[in-house]
Formats: sequence, C-alpha cells, structure tokens
Amino acid sequence: MIVLSLAEIADVVGGRLHHADPGTQVTGSVEFDTRKLTPGGLFVALPGEQVDGHDFAAQAVDAGAAAVLAAREVDAPAIVVPPLAPGEAHERSVALTGDKDGSGAAVLAALAKLARFVVQRLAEGNLTVVGVTGSSGKTSTKDVIAQLLEPLGPTVAPPGSFNNELGHPWTALRADAETRHLVLELSARGPGHIAHLAEIAPPKIGVVLNVGSAHVGEFGSREGIAKTKGELVEALPEDGVAVLNLDDPLVAAMASRTKARVVFVGETASAQVRAENITLDDEARASFRLITPAGEADVKLPLHGEHHVGNALSAAAVALELGATPAEIATRLSGLERRSARRMEVVTRPDGVTILNDSFNANPESMRAGLKALAAMTRESGRRSWAVLGVMGELGADSVTAHDEIGRLVVRLNIAKLVVIGPEAAAMHQGAFQEGSWGEESILVPDVGAAAALLHDQLRPGDVVLVKASKAAGLWRVAEALLEPRKSDNSEERSNGGDA
Repeated sequence: MIVLSLAEIADVVGGRLHHADPGTQVTGSVEFDTRKLTPGGLFVALPGEQVDGHDFAAQAVDAGAAAVLAAREVDAPAIVVPPLAPGEAHERSVALTGDKDGSGAAVLAALAKLARFVVQRLAEGNLTVVGVTGSSGKTSTKDVIAQLLEPLGPTVAPPGSFNNELGHPWTALRADAETRHLVLELSARGPGHIAHLAEIAPPKIGVVLNVGSAHVGEFGSREGIAKTKGELVEALPEDGVAVLNLDDPLVAAMASRTKARVVFVGETASAQVRAENITLDDEARASFRLITPAGEADVKLPLHGEHHVGNALSAAAVALELGATPAEIATRLSGLERRSARRMEVVTRPDGVTILNDSFNANPESMRAGLKALAAMTRESGRRSWAVLGVMGELGADSVTAHDEIGRLVVRLNIAKLVVIGPEAAAMHQGAFQEGSWGEESILVPDVGAAAALLHDQLRPGDVVLVKASKAAGLWRVAEALLEPRKSDNSEERSNGGDA
C-alpha cells in the first residue's frame, strides 16, 4: 500500500481516531490475520460467528501493527469506523463476516473505501487494473495473466481465489507506487456483486471468459448469469479494453454493453486473438499456433487440459495490450507454472499412480473440462482412468439433470471407473448406469472416507485419478489421502468465496 497517515486513512474511510497519533504512518501491509502482519501495517478487525478480530487488537499492535481498523473501540490505537445506515451494508459482506450486528460489514465497507482511494491514486500514475470474470477458469486465467505481465513491470495478483468483498480490497491494497499491473478476479453470487467489486478497483481492461451454469440456482438462468458477468465490461472506461470470448455467444453479446474497445478471442476464425492447429499430447497438454494482429507464434502449454487454450488466449490479449510481443507471449505461455492449489494439480506417485487434484471447486462446465482431460491422458496410453466425483453445488432445479449428464459423459468418454461420493451426487451414478455402465464400473459411496478406502484397495500402478467436486464437498481430502502426507493449505478459505 502507499504510505498514509492514520489521519489520512480515517478521513478516507469516514472513521475517527481512538488512542492513536494522527501523524503515525501505515508503512506495512493491510492484514486481517495477525500472523501475517508486518511492521507498520494495519490490522483489519473483522467480527465473525466464531472469532472476533477485535479481541486480537492488542496482539496485532504487539506484532508491529501501527493501528487497527475496527468497528468499536479497542485496547489499542485504532481507526473506528461508523456503523452502516440501514440498507447500506452489501449483503455479501454481511454473509461473509457472519456477524449479527453488521459491524463486520462496516469494516469491510471501510476497507473497500481505502482500497478505492489507493487504486485511484495509483491509476493517476502508471497502474493498470485488469479484471477477470467468468463461470469457470477465473483463477487459472488470473495466474496466467500475472505471469505474462510480470516481465513487463511489477505485478500484483491475488493468491488463489481471493475474489470477494474481503479478498478483493485486500489484494488491491498490495499495490504500491512501484506496481504497474494489478490483476484481480471478480466473483458473484447475485446481481450487482461484480459491479460492486469493480467500484472498489475500477478496471482498465476487463476479461470475460465464459458463461456457464455455476450458481444457476441463485441467478435463475444462464442469461441471468450473463447479465451479472457483463457488469465488468459495463464498468470499463471509453479508453479501456474488453477481452471477450467469441466462442461463447453469451459473452460475445456483451460487446454491445461496453463503451470500451472490444478484442475478441477464441478459436473462431474472426477472433482477433485466436488459436489454430490445436493438438494434445499424452498428458492432455495443448499446443497451438497463436494468431494475433501483431504476428504469430507457436505455443506449447505445460498446463493439463484443452480448456486452458481459451484461458491462454484471453491472457495473451491482455499482454498484447500492455506491450508484449507475440513471441514473448508464446515463450512465457510455454513456461507457465501452476500457482493456485487444487486446480488441475497433477502429481504422480512413486508407484506410477497419477492424481489430478482439481478438487477446489466444480460446476458442470469445469467438470466436463476435467473429465475430457482425464480421457485425453488415458486414451492412447491404455492407462486405467478413474473419475472420483462429488456434488456440484448451487445448481437449483437443474441439479439432478446436471449430475445425470455428468454421469452419462463419463461413460461416453470411456472412463474406466466412476466413484460418486455422497447422496447429493447420486444422480451421477444413475446417469452412468442409464447410459450403459454396468457392474462395478460406477460405484456410489457414502462419504470421503469410504472413497479413500476404496481407492487405496483398488488402485494399481499406472492408474490416473481425477478428483473433483464443489469445495464444500471436501474432496480435496481424497486427493490428499492418495498422496504422500503433506500439510494442506487452507489459507484461502476466508478470503475466497469460491463464487461464480
């Protein structure tokens, strides 16, 4: 964050100082976790259902914080923010903090004001804000964009999926006077959510990847989802750029909703940035010819799954806008690293069993992409394929049909074994059976423990296992159980909504 005095911050957020020197400067990071505070930082005291950050105010200052951003007076130097007026609290903020009196929402509103102030000041200089949204692939694409932009200048992007009312301003406040690119992921569980996030850190470049059926139960329809995703391009300025997936009609139609210049990407021949001659190797890694108005280059992605081609094209379009050449982009795309955990994380055990851990989240579109990658990795090699799948959440009235379709797709892709976990996902098992599975090809087990036990008993060297479900299903525990013991990283859970 840029250096600001406590008096300046109080003025920005509309708060008052408590036991604090107005001239004290915040020179460190803004954190809601006392373990991550740096000297001179600002501690954000968030109340919640289980733990109240206000109780750790003194501890935060002892750890080096210059002050605390709080909803009430604490035993430490603080900026106390006022309560929100009735109806002023953003509903997702209230849901995120879980506090009963709205004080958490008040703190988040103050954090948003601070982030907007900092971003606007930096945007007056050399900062470019890039926003990414879509029903699937947001986090992976955000990671790719960051890797393409880092050689062009200091770049800030969130770890994992810090994409909600807490993670979004927290990430924006990582930017400082040296930062040239701020890459942000925007999620939504309802209308107005993306517009709200775009107000916190106004984007200059907006990327819309796709419109799927994630959280269709909350939006009502794919058209409802598209309306909300399009809030990103509506937020762009006239001198901005909207990067739109021409292969998705609902995304392509968003061109009429923005005053910014539009760049289409995809496999469609009329896309300005497109992929031709796509091939997959025996690990489902795509190679293609990158075609752009500035030239062409060959790309060999190290990421698993053909769906990464579209993500790479969107990232390439952003990098082109910010000064990279096609050759530079191709080189960087071919050298990508996976940065976010449990998203097509491919690990091979010493005995030759390969685990595709894509357990962070799931919707019908990402489930199909994962299954196609699994099929591609085993089709020519003859290795036995396993799809270990759990429930896809928040599909509303479409839930049974969507799960049934995934079970049928498993059979059509000739995947050898399907393990369906939990009664909520039972329609997958029934769909596989109706499509033509028989005997023990499809197995319905009650829980994660039963799935892990089954796999331990039946896996053999050379098998390839995809593990995927919505985050709440906890299937990451299956993947962890199949790999050598290692400490799992749950640091994203509070700041990531896992949203659409």
